[in-house]
Amino acid sequence: MSKPSESELKLMRHLWAAGRLSAREIHEASRGETGWAYSTTRKTLDRMVEKGVVTVAAVHGLKVYAPARTKLETLARMIRDFTRNVLGTDAPMPVAAFAQSKLIAPGEIKQLETLIKKLDRAEKKA
Repeated sequence: MSKPSESELKLMRHLWAAGRLSAREIHEASRGETGWAYSTTRKTLDRMVEKGVVTVAAVHGLKVYAPARTKLETLARMIRDFTRNVLGTDAPMPVAAFAQSKLIAPGEIKQLETLIKKLDRAEKKA
């Protein structure tokens, strides 16, 4: 499963908040951030499905999209990859750095730290 791109993350924030949405709902929720036409939102969602970032299902004849991973799982992987690939360190990034995030609730900081440690341990075993 791939990581979402910067533009895909704009859509993911709305999916994480709502759980599942139709393409039209995602477009309406994100239009102010992206400025995209509806067709661009649909194309981006199709690419996200192909990458395994979101899932799609038919509900009452309407396609609805949902995150393939939770917000914290996705963020933990992205943070771990950033510290290794960009910062060049195996040391975990202190998650307290995200305490002022609008995306991460204060109660989720500890969960995020636990997920990052779990990913580190799994990678060391592999």
